[in-house]
Amino acid sequence: MKVLLTDSVDMKARDILKSAGIEADVRPTMLEEELKEAIASYDAILVRSATKLNASVIERAENLRIIGRAGVGLDNIDLDAAKKMGIEVVNSPSGNSNAVAEHVIGLIFSLARNIHGAHSHVKAGGWEKKLFKGTEVREKKLGVIGLGRIGRLVSSAAAGLGMEVIGYDPYVKEEGVKGTAISLESIENLMRNSDFITIHVPLTDGTRSMIGKKELAMMKDGVMIINAARGGIIDEDALYDAITSGKVAGAALDVWKDEPPHESMLLKLDEVLATPHVGGNTHEAQVNVAVDVAEKIVKFFKDI
Repeated sequence: MKVLLTDSVDMKARDILKSAGIEADVRPTMLEEELKEAIASYDAILVRSATKLNASVIERAENLRIIGRAGVGLDNIDLDAAKKMGIEVVNSPSGNSNAVAEHVIGLIFSLARNIHGAHSHVKAGGWEKKLFKGTEVREKKLGVIGLGRIGRLVSSAAAGLGMEVIGYDPYVKEEGVKGTAISLESIENLMRNSDFITIHVPLTDGTRSMIGKKELAMMKDGVMIINAARGGIIDEDALYDAITSGKVAGAALDVWKDEPPHESMLLKLDEVLATPHVGGNTHEAQVNVAVDVAEKIVKFFKDI
């Protein structure tokens, strides 16, 4: 069996595969045409988010039995094409959850205290304290859209900071949040009452642009928005208008509709804190997801 590892997947994955007698080739960066030429030689491929396994690539994977995604989201993999070819797809739904949750809490603090702006100001030679009067998160309302692993971790951490947590998830009932600090609300009530809103849902046809002009208009004046889930969930043009009008006081975006977002008008706004899709990018998380998916690939080949 041969496995291709791309996107700088942690080398512990290679070690696990090799110890199981599986040949593992490491090619961190591959252009699409290179991947199309190479993929037919492999029984499995292990990727992070940079490699795009679209239909035209998967159709060339005549020997591929399994795709492993070292992370949560599967939007860089054409699942329909994989299913058509009879290729199993596995991921690591929890390996980087803590890393993303911690990043979200950091983004909340940075928005509340304008840490990013103060940093740039001092580095540029400034020392005007009056420009950077922030707000405390204690006793503020945090709206959490999506109560999966990451949403719940963020909720728990926020509650520990003295925030009041309002949650919305159409798949979670009252008994599902019993014993937590989360108060379940309708999405309309969440939008109207939250001081901060953070999003933790996958990108699907149902969630694409779920935060648009209408939803932004519902929100409190001065709301701050965090998205470290998936780009495309927020309508970026509508968000730009909401920030420039003063409706939204700030936004922290780790994910973007187009990545990298070099053409986004949002990058021109001081109220926007931008990070390059690094929510799950900690040493610990990258080891966790690589090990998890490598072990799933080993099990897959043992079971067939």
